[in-house]
Amino acid sequence: MHGPVSAAWLLVALCAATGAYCLLRMRSEVEEQRRAAGGEALMGFGMAAMAVPAAVFTPPRWTWPVYAAVFGVAALRALWAARSRPHHLHHLVGTSAMVYMSAAMAEAPPAEHHVHGGIGLPLVTGALLVYFTGYVLLSGARLVPAAVTSGGTVAARWGDRPELARACRLSMGIGMVAMLLTM
Repeated sequence: MHGPVSAAWLLVALCAATGAYCLLRMRSEVEEQRRAAGGEALMGFGMAAMAVPAAVFTPPRWTWPVYAAVFGVAALRALWAARSRPHHLHHLVGTSAMVYMSAAMAEAPPAEHHVHGGIGLPLVTGALLVYFTGYVLLSGARLVPAAVTSGGTVAARWGDRPELARACRLSMGIGMVAMLLTM
């Protein structure tokens, strides 16, 4: 994405760390949490790959349609899951945003791989920015430890900590806002 190289590397680190934690969450004993963690790991690593500064590595042109296809499949999976579990609508919006950004990057001229403005529909970018900004603000307000261990209770395993899962989603929302701002 376009922007300062140091900010891009921070975004890469944030998204990669989030993706790695989501992989850890996939070891949970709760099936629903494992499913959500897999999709979130894909998002985290995909966002990290997209955020690598163009000055360091410019992916070949065929990469962007592949990203769009991968996240398109993930969006279809989220749409299917949202039929019975409405909280998957957020995953649908996130994966659709990744498809949108991949398509925008595919349209960019090769010399201007990370172009600012003029690509895609500004209305779609604005709507996604409003959604993810609202999501970040609400998620940040809700980020309160879900369970406090006291006395003889056993602490939850790292993969089963709901407050860490919320922090993971919050950091990906922040990353999405940063990426959309560079469009």
